[in-house]
This record gives sequence, C-alpha cells and structure tokens, in this order.
Amino acid sequence: MNTFTRSVDLLQRAMSVNSLRYQVTANNISNAETPNFKRQEVNFESELKKALDSEKDEKSLTLAVNDDRHIQISSVRDFRDVQPRRTVDWSSSTNANGSNVDAESEAMNIMKIQLNYRLLAQLENFEFSQLRTAMKK
Repeated sequence: MNTFTRSVDLLQRAMSVNSLRYQVTANNISNAETPNFKRQEVNFESELKKALDSEKDEKSLTLAVNDDRHIQISSVRDFRDVQPRRTVDWSSSTNANGSNVDAESEAMNIMKIQLNYRLLAQLENFEFSQLRTAMKK
C-alpha cells in the first residue's frame, strides 16, 4: 500500500471514529438526567497504535504455528482490522440519581471532537492538494 493511500485511509478511519464519538457523547448528554445511566466513550487510538507498531517491530524470534489455536508471539496486525470499541464507565457515579454523566465535560468533549474533525478534514484536503500538485507537473 502506498503512502498516499495509507494516509487517506487512516484519515478517513479517524474521521469515522470521530463521528462515532460525537454520537456517543451526544447520547451521554441526552441521558445525563436518566437515573443510573452510565456514560460511554469510544476507544480506538490505542489499538490502532498497537497495530501500527506491530508492523515496525519485526521480532527475531517467531514461532511456527500449524493450528489456529496456537499462540503467536509476533504477528503483524493489519491496521484496517482495528475497530472502534464503545466502553461503559461502570465504576463512577457523580450524580444523586446514579448517573455518571457530567454534562459540562461532555459539552467540552463535543467541542474537542468537532475541532479534531476539522483538523482531520484539513489534513485530508492537504493530502489531495499534494496529489493534484503532483499530477499537474
């Protein structure tokens, strides 16, 4: 996979995850007053980093496996297989009604998500502008 394709794919995946984060955060805000509602968040970047690092970290010791149930020590993980995960915060409760949603921090989270999405869109636009420049030459 060439660098351009990889960059655009990563940017589009990040934008999709940001959209999911926006939906999850909006859901948290809309349920802030729901008794015993537990906030959710989206985890993605840590698993993506592990997958990208697995491509770089070629281990010198590899085990021969001849069965799917065998444990592999060093396997390269394709970053395109990484999926965002919704997680529920069961451990904390901040409101008297048992809900752990702080509407103010969720609203700040929405702003952060929007700014991040704009940045990702600008980066994607930059990638395509570089391609257009290269095609003109």
